[in-house]
Amino acid sequence: MPTVHVCIWFGRDPDFKKSMIAGITKVFEEHGIPPHAVEVLIHDIPKENWGIGGIPATEKFPDIP
Repeated sequence: MPTVHVCIWFGRDPDFKKSMIAGITKVFEEHGIPPHAVEVLIHDIPKENWGIGGIPATEKFPDIP
C-alpha cells in the first residue's frame, strides 16, 4: 500500500487538502492501485520552520501566506 507524505506550509484550507488527497489518489488509481490502498498524509509546516536556500521561507516569500 503506498503512503504519500505531502509537506505544505501551514494555513491551507480543508477544501484544498481534500482536493489534493483526491488528486493524488487518482494518480495511483490510474496506475492500477485501488483507492482504498492509498494513504496520503499532509504535514502542515509553519513557514518559519521551512528553510530554502539557507533562509526561512518567511523571509524568502514574505508576500505568500
